[in-house]
Amino acid sequence: MSRIAIRTRATLRTAAGHVLSSEPPMKNEDSLGLRPLTARSVVLSTLLGSHPPHLKARHLVRAGELFGISEGTVRVALSRMVAAGDLVTDDGGYRLGGRLRERQARQDASRSPLTREWDGSWEVAIVTAERRPAAERAAFRDAMTALRMAEIREGVWMRPDNLVRSAPDGDAPGPAAAGPEPAGGADAGPESIGGADAPPSPVTGQCMFLRAVPEGAPAALAASLWDLPAWADRARALGEEFDAAVRVTDRFVLAAAILRHLLTDPLLPPGLLPGDWPGTGLRHRYDLFEAEFGALLRDHL
Repeated sequence: MSRIAIRTRATLRTAAGHVLSSEPPMKNEDSLGLRPLTARSVVLSTLLGSHPPHLKARHLVRAGELFGISEGTVRVALSRMVAAGDLVTDDGGYRLGGRLRERQARQDASRSPLTREWDGSWEVAIVTAERRPAAERAAFRDAMTALRMAEIREGVWMRPDNLVRSAPDGDAPGPAAAGPEPAGGADAGPESIGGADAPPSPVTGQCMFLRAVPEGAPAALAASLWDLPAWADRARALGEEFDAAVRVTDRFVLAAAILRHLLTDPLLPPGLLPGDWPGTGLRHRYDLFEAEFGALLRDHL
């Protein structure tokens, strides 16, 4: 039996009871600063959620149709994304380009982070390069943020040493590449695809990494590096809006916002987090939506 059935006049619902049309939109879209649904966002989200990230053009067109986006609009978006290097044509379909494959890996790691028991030590990165151009400094800052490092003062970045990381460029171990067995078990070592990103070459070429045990209360240090209450407040707001959303379109937009927010989760050891940290609950909500949307796509394709 199809997961889509007509339940009420002009209203299509999934098997989970979420509406595809004919319902008013969510109320708090503006206050949450959500990004609008576009053909590009539907294509990207669909491919980012696919493993491997490759789909035929007709499948991406059908995904757009689920949200009322015409075939022509989807195909124009596909052409523009290929021209921009976001997508690559391959075997009659489209796959993510290199930059977006890296983003997919980061998203996967943010959903199922590999951590290990924390021994109290911190990763410290100290910038050693001099007279860097502004663009290079900005790229370095973005890379360090993606590594979930926080800047305690200009040129000094740190975080608790509890993440499993790959070795940079498959070479010498990066920060957190050595140490106790990761929480994922013996098979979830530093080379695991689910591990946190290794420092890219622009990072390793501009700074040196150390391990240190700062004096003082580690929770207070963490609170000075990250605005944990603000992260938790937005996570709860997204979760509450997601739970209340009826339309699949709204749940899609919220799920994308949830995934972006998870990319900024500092992934701190439990002892450094405020009570009732909403990270796990937010991941659970995204997992629910992924299963729901995947089933809907399979029935619609």
